[in-house]
This record gives sequence, C-alpha cells and structure tokens, in this order.
Amino acid sequence: MQRRFLIARATLVAAAMLAAAGVQAQAPEWKKIRIGVEGAYPPFSEVGADGKLKGFEIDLANALCAQMKAECTLVQQDFDGLIPALQSRKVDAIIASMSITDERKKVIAFSNPYYSVPARFAAKSGAKFDFTPAGLKGKKIGVQRATIHEKFVDATFKQSDIVRYATQDQAFLDLKSGRVDLTLADMVATDMGFIQTPAGKGYEMVGPEYNDPKYFGVGVGVGLRKQDEKTLAKKFNDGIAALKTSGEFKKLNDKYFKYDISVK
Repeated sequence: MQRRFLIARATLVAAAMLAAAGVQAQAPEWKKIRIGVEGAYPPFSEVGADGKLKGFEIDLANALCAQMKAECTLVQQDFDGLIPALQSRKVDAIIASMSITDERKKVIAFSNPYYSVPARFAAKSGAKFDFTPAGLKGKKIGVQRATIHEKFVDATFKQSDIVRYATQDQAFLDLKSGRVDLTLADMVATDMGFIQTPAGKGYEMVGPEYNDPKYFGVGVGVGLRKQDEKTLAKKFNDGIAALKTSGEFKKLNDKYFKYDISVK
C-alpha cells in the first residue's frame, strides 16, 4: 500500500510539473498583438480619404508596438463591439478612448491611464439651455452607444429623449441636421472632431465640464482580458511609461492637441 501511495504521489507530482511546464510554454510572449480600434472618433482615430486609419490613438498604438517590439495588427470595430471582440479573442487589446470605469473593470482589465479629458455638450451657437434634469426635459440628446456619455445622460437626464448612435460622428450629423438638440462627448473630440471643422461651423460647446469618476472613470486606458493582466498589461504599462520618459508621447500629444491630455 505504501509503495502504491508513493507511486501515485510521484505520478501526481510529475503530472502537476508537466502541467505547469505546459502552461508556461503556452504563455504568450506577445510578439504579435491584435489591437481593436474604432476609426470613427477624430482626432483620436478615423479613416482618412485614402482609406487608412489615422489619428492620435492610431499613432500611439503604433508607437507602443514599436516600443514593445511587437508586430501589431489594427482591427477596426464599432465601439460597442470592442469588448465582445476582446472577450471572444478576436482582438488582444483595445485602444479606442475607452475610459477606465468600475463597471468595465468587472469584465475586463486595463493598463494604466494614458489620457484624460472631461466631457461637454455641443449645441447650435447661441442656443440657451438650463443644464439640469428639469431644464433639459423633453430635449433630444444624442450620445454614442456603450459609452460613459450614454451612461451619464441615462442616469442624469431621465426626462430627456436620449437618441443613441453607433458612432459619435453620426450624433454630430444629426445635431447639424436638427434631429437632436445637443450631443455629449469628450471635450477634445467635440472641439477638434467637430467644432473646429467646416461641418461644425455655427456650433459650440455649451454647459459645464463633466468628469465625475462615478460615470467618467479615472482616465482612458488600454482594454485587456483579465487573464492577460499580469503579462500584456505590464508590457503596455512599460510601453506607456517609456514613451512618456522619452518625450515621444508629448510629441504625439502636440501633433494633435493644443493642450496636454496626458495623465501624470
């Protein structure tokens, strides 16, 4: 019996060692990374006239991949499909102005934040609004689906008519056509992606800046699967830190923005 016990124990130990070795062997080195991007949120990401992706986060993704010495593939996806694509392993990471919120952290992991900006409404120049739940009663507010902005207006302006869009560009188009009275988005995307463009002539940012962490989180980070938190998250964290130390992040910031959007 004792001999059998020792043999069985040795077999179990050997099996455990082989399993551990197998897991270690299968652990990805992350030489190839598929990154989910939106491509419809200028100036962070958009599709240029030549059909190629461009924007701050596109440049940032490429810079991070160069820093990490990884071969990256950018996979364009509607924003509301990015987390499902991550969970189904169609992509390995998300770089798409995705804010780090407690709700999202229940299902995915994040890198350290790399930028943070408040949200503001956009409306026709000269339009007057009372930015309270009662003041915006009956007003049509356009928001992008599956975003912090949708969560915020749903919770705050319950008496308003909330109109949801697949992309923020669609919300801006409906604002311009008069189908909605206001739209809420990141201040930078609203300013540079709409107000300062020919399409945004006659429109302005209105109302207060919104940045309550309950809705808007603690900044934007790279979205990752929870099981990759100790491996791929570390690579992105090291990459972000290295780009900031080298000054490359500031160069990208200054290429697109007149102000510093980085998280210190």
